[in-house]
Amino acid sequence: MGSSFLLRLVLTLGLSVLSVAAAALDKPSGPVVLTVTGKVSQKNAADGARFDMAMLEKLPQHSFTTRTPWYPEPMTFSGPLLRDVLKAAGAQGRQLTAFALNDYKTSVPVEDAYRYDVIVARLLNGQPMSVREKGPLFIIYPFDDLPELRTETHYGRSAWQLKTLQVE
Repeated sequence: MGSSFLLRLVLTLGLSVLSVAAAALDKPSGPVVLTVTGKVSQKNAADGARFDMAMLEKLPQHSFTTRTPWYPEPMTFSGPLLRDVLKAAGAQGRQLTAFALNDYKTSVPVEDAYRYDVIVARLLNGQPMSVREKGPLFIIYPFDDLPELRTETHYGRSAWQLKTLQVE
């Protein structure tokens, strides 16, 4: 391959990334299930980026099966990667505070979203999660993939009934 071809390829890919990053975030048409506040550049509301379930479903979906302290058997979690949600909101911070419907809150380093395939799970074993079943959203780490994730610290960063991510 010639250097001019590589240059054109890099420029094309770069412009494509810029156009995706510059795309405005749609407004939710259904009930808001997640709000990303704080240091975000892609706002669709005064308080930040709001997502309904359909918006989260449009992001690339991922699944993994893992054991957790909360279920007796391994469970399959599915949803967008946390890093994809942060990119969609234009998050520009280093720390997240996750808030749950039950007033639980936990700190999650943004680095975790890029280092591990952390999912904002919207499905448990292929089914939507009710609030009673820790839903509708659950930040979950792939605990079985890496022994370093099977710690109280990472279990504590997993927030079920997730409603808000504040980017700091």
